[in-house]
Amino acid sequence: MRVLIVDDEAPARARLRRLLAALPQVEVAGEASDGAMALQMAAQLNPDALFLDVQMPEVGGLDVAASLPDPRPVVVFVTAYDQYALQAFEADAIDYLLKPVEPERLARAVAKLQAREALPRAAAAVPAQLLIADRGRTHVVPCRDIDWLEAADNYVTVHAGGRALLMRRTLAGLLADLGEAFVRTHRSAAVALAQVAEVLPRDKGDATLRLRGGAEVPCSRQYRTEVMSRLQRHG
Repeated sequence: MRVLIVDDEAPARARLRRLLAALPQVEVAGEASDGAMALQMAAQLNPDALFLDVQMPEVGGLDVAASLPDPRPVVVFVTAYDQYALQAFEADAIDYLLKPVEPERLARAVAKLQAREALPRAAAAVPAQLLIADRGRTHVVPCRDIDWLEAADNYVTVHAGGRALLMRRTLAGLLADLGEAFVRTHRSAAVALAQVAEVLPRDKGDATLRLRGGAEVPCSRQYRTEVMSRLQRHG
């Protein structure tokens, strides 16, 4: 099991690395000292799990958990504070460890990680914003500002307020996180329902969705019925 340690304090990272090194089923794939670095390293290393601090400067652990790339690693929060436990489990964390972490407690958390595939996943809370590491910067994008999503292989371009930012996510995975405010319109596109201004019919049952900002997004016939139904309910 490959894990990524994320903590802004070097002594805390070092201690957790030593404790994990005593567990033969665990390989520490890397360490990140802040949330932005964590997102970049998660995309690069594709770890199975993150041991993630909650309170970090600028980008906190809860924001990192809401913006992880697909395939999404499992999250174990490691913190000195107990008041974030409810938010952590709403973010689909598998465990919540209080510092200083005891070896026996860490071993139980790793056992939970190993059994994860046999456990049903809880529904994660819909995030208020996405953190997108793109071209060396971490962009904070409120979900209400997203106009549409454009997919290519395992990447999604998030179009929001005139910006086009690239995420290492699948479109299906990102839509599952974003919830009912978005609908898929094409195998490579989805829109925010609130941004649709017009539905323009095309040949063979296809359509084009014109958004309030002027963008035009394809809507293929296999998705059109669901799109129209969702637009009617949304209105």
